[in-house]
Parts: sequence; structure tokens; C-alpha cells
Amino acid sequence: MQSRTERPDAVVDAPKGNWVDRHAPPAWRPLLRLSRADRPIGTWLLLLPCWWGIGLAMMTNAPRWFDLWIALACLIGAFVMRGAGCTWNDITDRHIDAQVARTRSRPLPSGAVSLRGAFLWLAAQGLIGLLILLTLGSAAIWMGVASLVLVAIYPFAKRFTWWPQIFLGLAFNWGVMLAYAAHMGRVDAAPVIAWLGGIAWTIFYDTIYAHQDAEDDALIGVKSTARLFGDNSPRILAGFALLATLLLGIAILLTGRNLLIGGIGLAGFAAHMAWQLRIFEPNQGDTCLRLFRSNRDTGLILALFLAIAGLA
Repeated sequence: MQSRTERPDAVVDAPKGNWVDRHAPPAWRPLLRLSRADRPIGTWLLLLPCWWGIGLAMMTNAPRWFDLWIALACLIGAFVMRGAGCTWNDITDRHIDAQVARTRSRPLPSGAVSLRGAFLWLAAQGLIGLLILLTLGSAAIWMGVASLVLVAIYPFAKRFTWWPQIFLGLAFNWGVMLAYAAHMGRVDAAPVIAWLGGIAWTIFYDTIYAHQDAEDDALIGVKSTARLFGDNSPRILAGFALLATLLLGIAILLTGRNLLIGGIGLAGFAAHMAWQLRIFEPNQGDTCLRLFRSNRDTGLILALFLAIAGLA
């Protein structure tokens, strides 16, 4: 008998026993898989910089009851907008995904979702994201609208640059400025520098992730920092980990309040990346995937301590 955690229609690289495969209504599974809802790590990596932004805003100013809604809105928004981004990415990459062993089971190349259905699903997720954004004030709304340019460009970056991870970082860390703006009504230097630090962090974790596909990418001509760095990745990524730590440290210093608590969180953030580098092997796909997913904890450590520093 086929077990519930080994469904024949599941996406190959999704975690075994994920909630979509186990609990989602069968009719919704292809669309939820298109949104990567069966792989929640992407939602976490989009959400955590938003929570950094709230923490930095509270450290700069003071906590407000509205921050609870900002945190919840960011959670809902990260889920639907990450889903929209993944849907758009899969629409643009459907022919490439069909040529890569790890991705050919995704809903579009496998035929589980039609192209028309994918565009409709993209529009539905975008509408939900817009409704959430409209509750966060004019400064955040303009930041949200501006982010759409980055989201639209990212899927094409690997076709024209060896650094598509930079474009992913530009988009995925935008929330640190958006959430800060929702609290403060403006964007200051601290969230901008934190955004730059987040980009360095994204290059770190997404290069690790991209090493899973380096051989297939080389065959079909897709560029990535994993291919660019090759066997030098551990050494180069150590530099990006250091850069991320330094930039986020400057952002914390600029808030001017409860710096020790924020510094403890930053130390935990750096220590987790150091642990990843000790284990990282560019040619071990399973290890690369495990380390990539562990970056939820990397960012969550920092988010937790920034929140404590903001509330203290």
C-alpha cells in the first residue's frame, strides 16, 4: 500500500510528509505546490527580514500595539507573496525545470497545472497580498509597489548574470525596509543597511542551495554563484557571512538602544553561519539542502533578539 508520505504525485524535492501532501484537499494540492507551500523555508526566508525591520523600528523608536498587526500582516503577506513569486518563477522557468531532474516533477512541467491556471493563481495571490499591504500605511505601500520590479526581474537573472543570488537578495530582504516603514512612516539608514546585510546573507544561503543543481545548470547553460564559485565556495561564502554580520551590526548600532541584546542576537546569527560552513560540502546535495533549510534558524535567532531589544 502507498504510504501517505510517499505520494506518487508529490514534488521530488519537497520534504517528506509535508502538510500539503498529507492534509490539503486533493484539488488544491497542485496549486499549493506551485506556490511551494509544501516547502515552507522560502516563506520563512522572506518573512524573517520583515521581522528584523519591526525589531529595528522598535529599537529606534518604541513598541506600539500596531506592531502586532505588522508582524501578522508580514506573516500572511510573506506566505502569499512568496507563493506568487514562486508561481511567477515557475511560469518563466517551466521549460528549464523540465530539463532538471530535481524540478521536472513541479506542477507546470509535469502538467499538473496549466499555464492559464498558473496565471490565474498568480493574480489571486497578488490580490491577497495587495489587500494586506493596504493596511500598513502609505510609506509601506510605496515600498511594496516598488518591490514588484525586483520580483518580476529575478527569474530572468540566471539567464544574463552569474549573480542571480543578488537579485534574489534584493527582493527577499526588501521586507526589512517595508516593515520598518510600516512602523515609522519612513525609511532610515538602519533598515537600508540591514537590507544590504540581508542580501549578503541571501548570497550565502542560496549559493549553498544552488550547489544541488550545479551539474544540471552547467548542461543547460543556467548561471549561478554556485557555478561561479565552484570548489572555492566555502572560502568565498565565509566572506559573505562576515559581510552580512558587519552590515547588520552597523544597522543595530544605528538604532542606539539596547545594543547588547541586539549584539547577542547578531552573535548567534554569525555562529549559526559558521556552523554551516564547517559542515558544508559543495558536492553533497543532501547536505546542501539541509543547510539551506537551516537558515530559518539563522534568521530567527536575530529576529528574536531584535524583538526583545525593541520591547525591553
